[in-house]
Amino acid sequence: MIADILRTACALATAALVVVPPAGAVAAERGTGLHERQLANGLKVLVKVDRRVPAAVSMIWYRVGSIDEANGNSGVSHVLEHMMFKGTAALGPGAFSKAIARAGGRDNAFTSKEYTAYHQRLQKDRLALAIRLEADRMANLRLDAEEFAKEIRVVMEERRQRTEDNSQALLYEQLIATALLSSPARLPVIGWMSDLQSLTIADVKAWYQSWYAPNNATLVVAGDVQPQEVFALAQEHFGPIEARTLPQRKPQEEPAQRGIRRIAVKAPAELPYLAMAYRVPVLRDIDSDWEPYALSVLSAVLDGYEGARLPRTLVREQQVAQSIGSSYESFRRGPGLFIISGAPSANRGAADLEAAWRAELRRLVNEGVSEQELARVKAQLMASQVYQQDSVFAQANQIGRYDALGLPPDTAERFMRRIQEVNQEQLREVARRYLVDDGLTVAVLEPLPIDPSRPRTVRPPNDEHS
Repeated sequence: MIADILRTACALATAALVVVPPAGAVAAERGTGLHERQLANGLKVLVKVDRRVPAAVSMIWYRVGSIDEANGNSGVSHVLEHMMFKGTAALGPGAFSKAIARAGGRDNAFTSKEYTAYHQRLQKDRLALAIRLEADRMANLRLDAEEFAKEIRVVMEERRQRTEDNSQALLYEQLIATALLSSPARLPVIGWMSDLQSLTIADVKAWYQSWYAPNNATLVVAGDVQPQEVFALAQEHFGPIEARTLPQRKPQEEPAQRGIRRIAVKAPAELPYLAMAYRVPVLRDIDSDWEPYALSVLSAVLDGYEGARLPRTLVREQQVAQSIGSSYESFRRGPGLFIISGAPSANRGAADLEAAWRAELRRLVNEGVSEQELARVKAQLMASQVYQQDSVFAQANQIGRYDALGLPPDTAERFMRRIQEVNQEQLREVARRYLVDDGLTVAVLEPLPIDPSRPRTVRPPNDEHS
């Protein structure tokens, strides 16, 4: 899967949060315009003030995703996301979205490995509507068997279109399932087809009752709003909802990998495709860890801007690849993977591309990165951070994502400060230590003939489903 650095930077670039105050207390506005309150039932409310346009974004984040699932019920988080639009005791199926649309707004949702989020964008004077409707479905969702029977077919069709008819997504899914053995992070967000076929309305109800509670959620509001008014709305609509005892999350550590793993995936495609996943650490301690910062910069060196090493060397100069890139996310509840993936040129194969990557990796380890190149990459990361502040929705999304991952309040500022401290030798060290065969899984797409009567999906795979 090719992921450019702006996606990673989106995860890095968020306003600095403030320390969580006692329940019911309001934190003073810091320079970024972010305020915080926690209701007595455990719901956290974060408000980011941005008065450039008279609009607001409202998001509710539940700290549950596919990493909380198990074999047999994979995909249940995503299915519940769909069912959240199927009505409550007071509203019929689809009424939520229709009410937001009548108010001139837009709404949607997405599920990832670590969280599920619902969002609305609308004029600031209609914010109360979004908060009222969101609180209603947190407490009063109507899970109807007939609606579930229709919606599970929709999800299965979504899986067919996004994964089974998308050769790259299919390859990536198999890569993750092979690279990880015990962690539920190996499960696809959309779920295995066999699990979707056996999923029941009772499974979805149990998931809703287990995880959709105010003490497992955060309300994020950004835009031209008054923090005190948002807190009052949250208290009015979410305050009466009772907290629940949440399921216990048990650590599921990956066993040590003891050698290279290789798989082949056959699917209709025009060209072969190569995806290589290295087992690497993720950020656990912001102050004492250093390797995730170096890995983040290393990914940017390889695939972070127009002149990055992989597209420049393997695509334009050597012409061994049609496309190639790197992907690494340092913020994960589960294990980390550093992924190199791409398509070989028409006259080359996956083995040629792998060999070219290995040669580039040896050059990186032996020769390192120049000070000028390192400075350029750091500047790109800092620029991306600034650009993210142009969108109110991006600001809300960044704030909510950090909070949903349980990261400390000032993660963004500290992360970017540590990024600036990464040096040339650290880049070589993480490459030597982690980009090795003993922690590598290689997946190769072997093209089958394409049926011209069957449409193919070409969108790249990702870790979120809406």
